[in-house]
Amino acid sequence: MAQTILAFEHITVRNLNQIIFEDLSFSISEFENWALIGESGSGKSALLETIAGRLGLSKGFIDTSYFDTANKESALAGELINWHKRISFVSSRHNFRNLSNTTEFYYQQRYNSMDSDNAPTVGSYLSGLKSHLPSLYWNITKVVQSLNLNDLMEEQIIKLSNGETKRLLLAAALIKNPILLLLDNPLTGLDVKSRADFNDLIAEVNASGIHIIMATSPSEIPDAVTHVAVLEQCRIIKTLSHQAFLEDQYEDLSTAPLDLNELRELINRTTIPPFDYIVKMGNIVVKYGNALILNHINWTIRQGEHWALLGANGSGKSTLLSLINGDNPQAYANDIIIFDRKRGSGESIWDIKKRIGFVSPELFQYFPSSSSCLHVVESGFYDTLGLYRASNPKLAEIAMRWMKVMGIEEIAGKLFRNISASNQRLCLLARALVKNPVLLIFDEPCQGLDTKQKDHFKQLVNAICHNSNVSLIYVSHYTDEIPDVVDQVFKLEKVALNTDS
Repeated sequence: MAQTILAFEHITVRNLNQIIFEDLSFSISEFENWALIGESGSGKSALLETIAGRLGLSKGFIDTSYFDTANKESALAGELINWHKRISFVSSRHNFRNLSNTTEFYYQQRYNSMDSDNAPTVGSYLSGLKSHLPSLYWNITKVVQSLNLNDLMEEQIIKLSNGETKRLLLAAALIKNPILLLLDNPLTGLDVKSRADFNDLIAEVNASGIHIIMATSPSEIPDAVTHVAVLEQCRIIKTLSHQAFLEDQYEDLSTAPLDLNELRELINRTTIPPFDYIVKMGNIVVKYGNALILNHINWTIRQGEHWALLGANGSGKSTLLSLINGDNPQAYANDIIIFDRKRGSGESIWDIKKRIGFVSPELFQYFPSSSSCLHVVESGFYDTLGLYRASNPKLAEIAMRWMKVMGIEEIAGKLFRNISASNQRLCLLARALVKNPVLLIFDEPCQGLDTKQKDHFKQLVNAICHNSNVSLIYVSHYTDEIPDVVDQVFKLEKVALNTDS
């Protein structure tokens, strides 16, 4: 009979005086790997955090006897190992530390060479990790090869793309050779090739003796998964074998109707001024030391055009967008026209940002979480990462109307840090829309959203573009997420990282 790896029996979980789970039971046994599915906010991430020991239990029982036995047999000499240390958790956010041993990274730091040097390299970061097992199947050499990190070993971790960061976090989790590996939507941010390789990687991870629990979408369950748990409103409503699972059986594909009249009123509140060029780039080159990121890029975007920006992880998409959005100082060393004005001709970064609505996975990572959701959305009028002034009642009303259009008005008064990651992302999307910008830049905007939320946002973007002269740059590794209004494609190819050219 298979042993129980970990079991939670009739537990109650609280966070900040709020009950997350009540009378919840869940267990994983030997030879099992679980996928957690459900709509955004159903409790998938919270269940992973509970298993990882990040949320406190106020009632119930945890069976950790399997860990206790394993720790006695394989603990390093003289070291007392808590059972949580035998669990690796790859969450939606990283907790990297800089060389000063703090987590005080800021959003634009990756584009500023002097500040980014305060971050460790991929190689030094991995070298600083250790396993609690004497037999190391997943050592540095193995994870670097399996996660395709060899070309990144000398790169500062702060400079990695979203997809590269995902691969590094998974490598770090494996180096610990855990008994249990927890993955929170591990495929988000990965390009097509990396997603294709992931299925084989998970099979190898499982074959090495590691058990897996992952939150994922119903359409992205790896073959190695043996069981599926369906969550709804922080309850497990059904468990079944992977073989018995039908992908579309538990996905509600109905989409909330879009209030087009309200949307048109919000869009027509201001008029987009005319421009000849929204963006005009000539022979753009961006280098960090000997690392060539963008090599002689030419791109012109005229008013009202709708573009998809495509490319593999590490191809330079975020760097290219940072030149447009005013976050990268190398814009001044290149031939760039933004809104009919050449960069470096006296304009401020705020002159650029006031005409752009922007969202990205990196913005989600670094956005401060102490504000209310309504204040987060209102901050979009000022292009600040948070509201650092008294709320303006008229602007707050407009922000609230945008939240209603997006279906998130019920969280307006809640603290940003206390809502689900999917609702945090929706708040940042609303923040990008409130000021009716000239240019919308959406860098992987649907990460962490469920099917209904993705479809609703896609409808919203289509309607905004059909009813205004807004220009659009849309980045996604999933072609089905790209709005129908997009009719032009700009694709970046990855350049060799180390070159003297």
